[in-house]
Amino acid sequence: FYFLHGFDAEEDSVESLACMSTKERIKAIQKMPKTMRKKREIRNKVLKEISKKSRHRGAQPSHCTQYLQGVAVSFRRFGNTLSEYFHQLRVWHKTLKIIGAEFGTSVLSYFVFLKWLLNFNIFSFLINFSFITIPQFLATEPNNLSFTGLELLTGAGYFQQTVLYYGFYTNATISRMENGSSYNMQLAYIFTVGIYFVICFFILLFSMAKFFSRNIINPQAFSVNASKLLCTWDFNITTEQAVKLKQKNLHTQIKEDLTEVNKEVQNFSVAERVVRIAVHLIAWVASLGAAVAACTGVYFLSINNLELFMKGHRNDLESQAAMLVLPVIVSLLNTLIPFFFSWLGHLEKFQSPGQHIYVTITRNTMLKMSIVGILCYYWLNIVATSESQCWETLVGQDIYRLVLVDFIFCLLGSFFGEFLRRIIGTTVFKSLGLPEFDIGRNVLDLIYAQTLTWIGILFSPLLPGIQMIAFFIVFFVKKVSLMRNCQPPRKVWRTAQMMTSFILLLFCPSFLGVLSVIGVTVWRLKPSEECGPFRGLPSMYAAVAEWIQVLESYTASKWVVWIYHNLITSELFFFIISSFVLIVTYLYWQIIQGRKTMTKLLRKQIIN
Repeated sequence: FYFLHGFDAEEDSVESLACMSTKERIKAIQKMPKTMRKKREIRNKVLKEISKKSRHRGAQPSHCTQYLQGVAVSFRRFGNTLSEYFHQLRVWHKTLKIIGAEFGTSVLSYFVFLKWLLNFNIFSFLINFSFITIPQFLATEPNNLSFTGLELLTGAGYFQQTVLYYGFYTNATISRMENGSSYNMQLAYIFTVGIYFVICFFILLFSMAKFFSRNIINPQAFSVNASKLLCTWDFNITTEQAVKLKQKNLHTQIKEDLTEVNKEVQNFSVAERVVRIAVHLIAWVASLGAAVAACTGVYFLSINNLELFMKGHRNDLESQAAMLVLPVIVSLLNTLIPFFFSWLGHLEKFQSPGQHIYVTITRNTMLKMSIVGILCYYWLNIVATSESQCWETLVGQDIYRLVLVDFIFCLLGSFFGEFLRRIIGTTVFKSLGLPEFDIGRNVLDLIYAQTLTWIGILFSPLLPGIQMIAFFIVFFVKKVSLMRNCQPPRKVWRTAQMMTSFILLLFCPSFLGVLSVIGVTVWRLKPSEECGPFRGLPSMYAAVAEWIQVLESYTASKWVVWIYHNLITSELFFFIISSFVLIVTYLYWQIIQGRKTMTKLLRKQIIN
């Protein structure tokens, strides 16, 4: 009886779907709580029912119409097949689900951020390679230096005369034919880098807005808690592995929500508060002292690094290998001092894991950005004014070594900081147990590496490609280390704002600091006389000014000259734009305040 009743209900649903329009029918089938196989069966039955009705009405389509419909269906099936294959190629999709189910959203946010940076560097590499590197191949001169293999570590020697560095690029206009179109390498270089940073600015801005609206303004936080139990199961899941993964994920989410609901505010006595404040002050003094000592050591070591280069021969690989001392020391400081900061955080005994992570991130940001600031001062004020024949290539080599050695130390950190810690905690000191994944330290490692890549784009256009490969390897090394060596956080907590904080730190101080470094380099520093696309010019920006002077003689290009003089170089224009942005920001701020008030009222109604 139940079988016949279900069969009749399905026949009725098929007839009702056949009477709908195409869009309504697709939406209705998608919303059915059935497996994909069952949905396909229902769709095929509906199509047969529609074809029967059309034949019954005598409305047999023409051969041309049938052919067009067949072609449309074939393209649709081909598109669905391609989308399924591309979905399988997203190797990290399943990995992120497993990490979120096993370790919660706090650890998952690190891998989501790493994936975001990986995609970001793929975009950066494609832009630089397309508009800067490929045209240079047309004017490439033969490389007379021999390759020994040590260049992979030092970035010097053979690589010095390749498209990896600024000094190899020509300042001539590239043309394949005498009377054909030409390619101005000076303009291509500066416009590609400039437009790239403008695009990066808007990507970071919109990403912050997207994560803010998705995480901070979280609609699930204002929903009834029972909906998490009753309305979140996906009935399309049929395989046993997917069911277990979904159960773990839901179990972790419920634990995080219960932690938020049952969060207790601890009351301390006056004496305990004084002791806690004293511990926090001592920890911050120790953190600042460690950062100042590290910056001082990096400064004097960088001065010694320049003297070593000036004394040695430019192609002497032994002297270039000795320059690995600076990146090794910098990476060693960036690796060891964050462990010291994490230890201080454990001594401070914060009330929640979130406070511990945010304080650790703040201290690591202070350390790493200070070291980067010292290195930028060394590059722009000491290296740029030295007697080097091509100081831009020297800076590019320094950044290449820093990026490469930092990548190696990141892999070593997973081995010594997590693998050996697991061995010690499970065999020697069993009371320690398995280590937890240090989110703050690992996130700041990513931001530091991305900051170096942004600074190095002007001096080494292919650096994003190197960083892209490094992030890809780091993703899977960290994933394996996490699964085998680490345990889930002892205190489960929901991290709705974590990804927003990561993007904010990447934007400020990292990206804004890089913009100031690039601005000083382009507008104030004199390029080398013997290398690079801007050789012989008073500044890199002078190439744009000379181009505008050439355009003034062409009537068709008067609008470009007008935009340059009245908008780009006009202080009044930027003052008006800044005022407009401030007014719009204030208006949106008032709108947000009004929506917050409305949200509170709606939440009270839901609770009632």
